[in-house]
Amino acid sequence: MPQGSHATIREYAVSGPDAGPYGITAGPDGALWFTLVHAGRIGRLTTDGDLTLYGPVPGGPLIITPGPDGALWFTAFQDHAIGRITTGGEITAFPLPGGCGPCGIAAGPDGALWFTQMHAGRIGRITPDGRVGEFPLPGAGTMPSMITAGPDEALWFTLNQGNAVGRIASDGDVVVHALPTEGSAPVGITAGPDGALWFAGIGAGHIGQITTDGKVTEFPLPDRDARPHAIVAGPGEDLWFTEWGTAHVGRVTLDGRVFEHPLPRPGCEPHGIATGPDGALWVALESGALARVTVS
Repeated sequence: MPQGSHATIREYAVSGPDAGPYGITAGPDGALWFTLVHAGRIGRLTTDGDLTLYGPVPGGPLIITPGPDGALWFTAFQDHAIGRITTGGEITAFPLPGGCGPCGIAAGPDGALWFTQMHAGRIGRITPDGRVGEFPLPGAGTMPSMITAGPDEALWFTLNQGNAVGRIASDGDVVVHALPTEGSAPVGITAGPDGALWFAGIGAGHIGQITTDGKVTEFPLPDRDARPHAIVAGPGEDLWFTEWGTAHVGRVTLDGRVFEHPLPRPGCEPHGIATGPDGALWVALESGALARVTVS
């Protein structure tokens, strides 16, 4: 059996099936923080299972990330806002122009948060004190989705309907790299341990790697209908991703070998994935739980 091919998975129920755990991240307080997209709440789970729910928050909270100010920041897709929650549960909302559809969010190298506006085709920037700037992207209907800090002092993002990966510098300069496979529909993106960016092609069923100079390599999954969604750098210099369509967690090595681990319940709809403070992988299951994944 290949090293790291056996997974031990434990589920923690955090909501009913209609609340929708979606985004997840490790907080600065040593806990897991996650969004409940349908319930309009933010959750906190310690690694020993202590659960707290906060809210209501602006509607449709999707992605959550640590900010430079010791708080957690999240996108509210439905109510078109950026939210901030302290580790003590104090919530602040910063409204955005109506109809913009904020989706991904990440801390940038400049001390601000950067986020995508899926419906407006823009990248936004918000400072910890709430000042917002916006940068238009080339092309219409490209649907910027997820965003991450790159190894080159810039932000990298996926264009779900533009079939591309983009780069935006702190001054707003944008470069777009087209992907070689039509219908790739990239969603999740993360910085890898190899100095490249890795992304999930939900439409084509592959994991992609793009170097900072724009060279793209694609690694097809065993099931091209797996619908890979979110991706994160995990233990052992591997990349870990969720397979929304098949209820698996996947792992890809830097040389492109793919391993898949079934989650305990078919149809659990895994979305966000994060490396937890305990070194395990944690997955948000829209069916109402968080899953802790360790491998041996």
